[in-house]
Amino acid sequence: MEPIQIITTLIFVVTIIFVIIRKIDTVVAALLGVIAMVAVGSMTEVQAFQFVDWNVMMILISVWLIAGYFGKTGIPEFLADRTLHLSRGNIPLFVTLIGGLAGFVSMFIDNVVVVLMLAPIIFHIRKLYGFAATGPILFIGLCSNFMGTALLLGDLPPQMLHSVSGVEFAGFIWHSGRPSSFFILTVTYLIVCTLFYFKFLKSPLSACVLDEEAAHAAVGQQVEHLKDKKFAFLVVGGFLLTIIGMSLRQYLGVKLGFIAFAGAIILVLAIEILKKPLNFDVPDLEEMLSDIEWNAIGFYAALFALVGGLEHTHILDIVAGWLVPFIQKGLLVGTSVLFWVTAPFVGVVEHDAFILTLLYVIRDLGDTQGINVWPYYWGLVWSGTLGSNLTIAGAPALFVALSMGEKEDGVKFSLKEFFGYTVPYVIASLVICYVLMVLVWVLPYMK
Repeated sequence: MEPIQIITTLIFVVTIIFVIIRKIDTVVAALLGVIAMVAVGSMTEVQAFQFVDWNVMMILISVWLIAGYFGKTGIPEFLADRTLHLSRGNIPLFVTLIGGLAGFVSMFIDNVVVVLMLAPIIFHIRKLYGFAATGPILFIGLCSNFMGTALLLGDLPPQMLHSVSGVEFAGFIWHSGRPSSFFILTVTYLIVCTLFYFKFLKSPLSACVLDEEAAHAAVGQQVEHLKDKKFAFLVVGGFLLTIIGMSLRQYLGVKLGFIAFAGAIILVLAIEILKKPLNFDVPDLEEMLSDIEWNAIGFYAALFALVGGLEHTHILDIVAGWLVPFIQKGLLVGTSVLFWVTAPFVGVVEHDAFILTLLYVIRDLGDTQGINVWPYYWGLVWSGTLGSNLTIAGAPALFVALSMGEKEDGVKFSLKEFFGYTVPYVIASLVICYVLMVLVWVLPYMK
């Protein structure tokens, strides 16, 4: 490695350590890392700005604003009571059901958006039962970051796989005569959620007692949460039209960020015009904007710049090059090393750039050496997604969840408590997925 690559790696490692331990503000730590990379020449200040995916930033801000209005409709409270009634007041089961829902919704919607949609449901029941919200919200973040690779729509890695390999939507369900991403991840996900249900049964969540004054709301009696159905209809309609527009991006020919921004602006305009005539009880736009977690937006932007510095100095190419000899040794060795090296690496490095780099490496090896690329493709995107749940540096959705939970509780979540959720979740998901990958996608091709 060249001196600039060693220095860049050290800056990145130190920055991530401070981000994880949170001894100083997370956003400040990340931005200091960006400044240090610019100062030593890993990238210029212009490049640092360009490395930020402003399309993603616009999606986050726009959908966060829409989700803020969604939280004012009363629909999250209604869904919370219905789910609690379904779980018969069993809080561990309630949290597991909401988390389970998050994963399946994230197959179609960005994981951060899923956290924003479902967090108010946890907040509502938390007020009734008095439990700390951060752990359950973090579980939602973990779940929302799990199933995004199950289908083509949910997350960037499957879209990158489509771009590199040409695989279409159906290929994520069934490929090469065997079950692929959807079935492998769904089985893994259901097992992990079940394991966490038993974990919740042994946690303080199982001892939660309902506040007597709020009992009528929690046991499913008729409570009018939707106090203004016209406002709720307008917000849900705007939300759905925005999501539909984003799903049709390839036909509209514009960026997702523009679609999200247009949806948010049109919804805000409609609310402001109709607020007085229809007597909507909704906060001013200034207050809604202040509810956006701007620190999460800043952290996301800094993370893009940090990974951009690694990519610009070709450090990701070096890591990918280290893996090539193992891939060439054989299918079982290659897929195993790729799987178990990728997982911890993306736990501290935002995974999109790393996955894209290795997808091209695997494709080129397939063209030049005739290896069967699909076990490697699947192993990479699965471990790259599941491993990213280890820290907030790997999965920004966890940072959003952590920020929202701590804001609701008014108490900082310790590093031990954080890893108490992420480490068992990541280990369980990786082990189960690896076993299924070997059984379905490796051993059959070794005969």
